Amino acid sequence: MIEFLGSVLPIIIYILLIIILVVGIILGIKTITTMGKVEKVVDNVSDKVESLNGIFSIIDFTTDKLALITDKVVDSVSGVISKLFKKKTKRVSTKEEEE
Repeated sequence: MIEFLGSVLPIIIYILLIIILVVGIILGIKTITTMGKVEKVVDNVSDKVESLNGIFSIIDFTTDKLALITDKVVDSVSGVISKLFKKKTKRVSTKEEEE
């Protein structure tokens, strides 16, 4: 019985190793094919993103200009409001001094 297992077991192990090797080769080939497809998709996406860079730069330029305009408007309005309040306080103090 032991002699039988001693002669059959290596054969079974070799067959299993051959099966694992074949499965590994098949998986490797499928992985290489899949990576080629993924590379094509990534190239396509990067081309599309590069074509949108012009639009993004226009949007960035427009938002920068709008921010500049709104900052100037807010500064001028706050300046006018601060001048109005400063004049009122000065007028009150000069009227009090005259009395």
